[in-house]
Amino acid sequence: MVSSSVPPATRASASGRAYINDELARKAWAVLSANNRSGYTVPSPELFPFQWNWDSPLVAMALAHIDEERAFVEIETLLASQWESGLVPHIIYHVPSDGYFPGPEVWGTDRQPPTSGISQPPIAATCLRYIIEMSADSDAALKRAAPLVVNLLRWHRWWHEARDPEGTGLVSILHPWESGRDNSVDWDEPLNAFEPVVDVSKLRKDRLHVDAKQRPSDVYYDRVITLIQLARSVGWNDLAMVQSSLFRVCDVGVQSILVRADEDLMALLRLMGDQAGAKQVECWHSKSREAIDRLWDGEAGAYRAFDLRAGKFVPSTSATAFLPLYAGAVDETKAKAIKELCDRAFTLCIFAMPQVMPDTPGYDPDNYSRGPTWPYLNRIIADGLSRYGFRDSADRLRSDTQRLIARSGYREYYNPTSGEGLGGDQFAWTAAAWLIWAGLVEKEQS
Repeated sequence: MVSSSVPPATRASASGRAYINDELARKAWAVLSANNRSGYTVPSPELFPFQWNWDSPLVAMALAHIDEERAFVEIETLLASQWESGLVPHIIYHVPSDGYFPGPEVWGTDRQPPTSGISQPPIAATCLRYIIEMSADSDAALKRAAPLVVNLLRWHRWWHEARDPEGTGLVSILHPWESGRDNSVDWDEPLNAFEPVVDVSKLRKDRLHVDAKQRPSDVYYDRVITLIQLARSVGWNDLAMVQSSLFRVCDVGVQSILVRADEDLMALLRLMGDQAGAKQVECWHSKSREAIDRLWDGEAGAYRAFDLRAGKFVPSTSATAFLPLYAGAVDETKAKAIKELCDRAFTLCIFAMPQVMPDTPGYDPDNYSRGPTWPYLNRIIADGLSRYGFRDSADRLRSDTQRLIARSGYREYYNPTSGEGLGGDQFAWTAAAWLIWAGLVEKEQS
């Protein structure tokens, strides 16, 4: 159980370092402590009362600075609900709650504990490698991690095979929620290509906790629940889902996060002495890294999601356009173009990085994934910028994130112009993003 009795300013991390003595760190730790449940962390107590797939590994990275045991437990709890196919579901309903829609009955996956039937960006291998490297006893940490690495190998196999059955190197998402950017402008055209067969407007619970103007529309919910019903009708069979889905897109974010996670999983397998496993991941990594280049839209001069059903790029440039840097998959010319796009975003908003460029049709600075700034994404983008030597831009993202949190607290997302905090309050991975950033700065200075 995470305890907040000792403030992070004085509590040592597993590596022997203590957190920076600042108010933001103390408040961030308080958020994680308040959102802790038995073995997992909820994103937000009222709005998101369950365990979410890629929230948990990011929270675990932050926990590693103070409580290595709890960091491992976070990922162990997530992977304990992995399917036999290798899929790690995007929601695990550990305890009943009537304050969230859709609940387990909508998915009908017949799991225990109940889970959703789709996944989310596979960032866990990257987070696990970070936890091991943070450890004061890396050998003991690697031993603890060994069964998790086996599970992660199965998950990566699922992504590369179940979601790319043709072996193209481009993995697909079959539902917008798998991207982690639920109602992004990127998904407007693919979703508008079909009509919903349900009306769930009266079943929604999110607007009881958050202003409706900050949440997705009813017709959006009707369409995404239609996708769930279609997948359920084929028994959540991977190949049948790919063949029948009304929505199949290669997301730049998922593709880039998977490529980076492949790199980290390879490193972990080699440390464990599993050369055969490492060789398999190396093959996946090489093909998918090379395939990222096919997501470059030359006319737009940016990386964009590709609608695999329609055979064309989506007509919008989102914040995931920066993530091929995070994957280490960009040549010098494209890296410069990404840097120019980053500079442009800095001039268009006061607090970077908006989910889509502010001059994009459909941009809404207050609405979920259609414009606001998300701190967790800022940290991942900054990681990629630093990887390519664009440290000034990475520092700008850290500074903007710090100003947003200091101004509006640990919110789910923020208006990139006013800095107003939006969405869920006391949000776990916003707190985690800041604690990781603070820890990295301390590590660099130590």
